[in-house]
Amino acid sequence: MQRVFVKVVGFSDVERHALNTLFRLSEERETGYALWTPDWGIDAQITLIDSESHEALVEFESPSNEGMKTVWVGAQPNPQAWRSFSRPIDWPAVISLMDQVFMPPPDIAVELDFDFEDAQDTRPPEPGEPVKRALIANADRAERLYIRARMSLADLTQADEAETAADALELARNNRYEVAVIDYGLPGAKGGYELVRQLTRTEQRIPHVIVTKDKLSTAEKVGGLFGREPVVLEKPVHPLKLTALLSRV
Repeated sequence: MQRVFVKVVGFSDVERHALNTLFRLSEERETGYALWTPDWGIDAQITLIDSESHEALVEFESPSNEGMKTVWVGAQPNPQAWRSFSRPIDWPAVISLMDQVFMPPPDIAVELDFDFEDAQDTRPPEPGEPVKRALIANADRAERLYIRARMSLADLTQADEAETAADALELARNNRYEVAVIDYGLPGAKGGYELVRQLTRTEQRIPHVIVTKDKLSTAEKVGGLFGREPVVLEKPVHPLKLTALLSRV
């Protein structure tokens, strides 16, 4: 496993918690990220700077950061930074950007077979696979971020979020989703239960629905995976089990 050390300057406790969650999830991959501190005894490889922190400009102009890739987060982009992001911060997008730099390239075997009769191929390129989209319906922001991170690990990078059953149903009417992860505890009339019923039995039917709730009944524990009924997982959701289910979408 390759470990990349990230220097983080500023940010609120909530933002740091979200970032640290993604760092922990990244440890399951070939390339993982860790929060840099001087105790590591090595230099950081990338710096994330909160423009609203009092030390932002001092840190950005520090000689110790010369030549280092710097991600600037704030209302106004910094033209001198490697990349800039605005708030609210899309941390999975930041991680994806870092992956493009630090992920090792795949091993590709190339055979050079020159056949001049077939050298010019004028056929149109094959269309790529359509992007799979996901729906996250959960009133808790931290839980939505956690689920989005698990989706990113399963290559589900396009996800919409809803805090209420009504918002989720409206999104489902206007978009096509391959999977929805729904919290039974959604606010509103009948909450998540009524939302699941509508999404699995009406014209807005989503192929795969995963439901999270605090405690499972016996019937729910023996339910099939991605059958006609939605899969139900008990909170706190087991990370590997959720990733395995999402990878089957």
